[in-house]
Amino acid sequence: MSRLLALKVEEHEAEISKDRKSQVGSGDRSEKIRTYNFPQSRVTDHRIGLTLHKLDQVMEGDFDEILDALTAHFQAEALKVKS
Repeated sequence: MSRLLALKVEEHEAEISKDRKSQVGSGDRSEKIRTYNFPQSRVTDHRIGLTLHKLDQVMEGDFDEILDALTAHFQAEALKVKS
């Protein structure tokens, strides 16, 4: 009985580990979502190709332009899927 329990626990832990690895990623540059470039006062969202030269405003919490662009992009993607 204890072998079966140990096997089940091991399978469960392997599944959890697999899920974690898929969520974390490798940290490669190609996986970046957003880049903040302080010397050039630039923020780039790599998912949608948006570059703004307003890093100071973004760091102060002004995300409106980024959020609007993200919303428009993902709504357009959703419409493509439905078509």
